[in-house]
Amino acid sequence: QVQLVESGGGLVQPGGSLRLSCAASGSILTIVDMGWYRQAPGKQRELVAGITTGGSTNYAGSVKGRFSITRDNAKNTVYLQMNSLKSEDTAVYYCNAGRLVGYGSSQSREDYWGQGTQVTVSS
Repeated sequence: QVQLVESGGGLVQPGGSLRLSCAASGSILTIVDMGWYRQAPGKQRELVAGITTGGSTNYAGSVKGRFSITRDNAKNTVYLQMNSLKSEDTAVYYCNAGRLVGYGSSQSREDYWGQGTQVTVSS
């Protein structure tokens, strides 16, 4: 099992910045990647940014150049730095961790989610 605790959401004006944090605990040695997803009202949950244990990152096209995902392995924490925020970034942001369980052909992925943190971009 993996537990994820998020923090850092809030209300910010357009053009402002926020940093989200996600601290992982539990079976963290088997985590292969972590990421941030978001879900706006009436929309599907979408990937915002992801980072592997090797440090490779990927971003949604809508946030490239504005958001940055990093990780502190010593603290088992992933961060999402969000700059130049827009009203369309308003959503509940969820931290995700994926870990592999089992061996060989029976190996599978388990996904874990944080409780979500609200980000509201409004003047």
